[in-house]
Amino acid sequence: MMWPFYVMAVVAIVSTIRVVTNTNPVHALLSLIVSLLAVAGIFLTIGAPFAAALEVIVYAGAIMVLFVFVVMMLNLGQHTVEQERKWLSSDAWAYPALMSFLLALVLVWMLGYGDAPSTLLMGKEMVGPKVVGQSLFTHYLLLVEVAAMILLAALVAAFHLGKREPSEEEGKE
Repeated sequence: MMWPFYVMAVVAIVSTIRVVTNTNPVHALLSLIVSLLAVAGIFLTIGAPFAAALEVIVYAGAIMVLFVFVVMMLNLGQHTVEQERKWLSSDAWAYPALMSFLLALVLVWMLGYGDAPSTLLMGKEMVGPKVVGQSLFTHYLLLVEVAAMILLAALVAAFHLGKREPSEEEGKE
């Protein structure tokens, strides 16, 4: 019973290709959200439900919503209003809606297959949050600390790049 894995893998690959080849940034972000949801489904099929939940909550949920807001905020003006009208057409939403429906169908089938859920898993055992935490803070502690420092440096750099001088704000008023 490996077909749910293959369906989600194909959706992830096709969506990722559409992210790279799409010229419209909002359409590329929608395809990226579908790709991240498919990766969460892959995590679910290999026996890592905690990683799947983190993928949905952190990446597909929070970070991608921020990306969509940033892209929409950067395109201000009358030209963008006309673009947004085009984005609301069925052409823009057909592919992400179809792929999301396919993922939902596989997920509902997997959840409804309640007799023997272990036959759906490709991994040998379930990986829970305790195992992930122990692994991160023992074997990979140095990498976690380095990632934290890189994120802190990016936060400080973003703050300084986005900060405006007080003289600029006073001159506009």
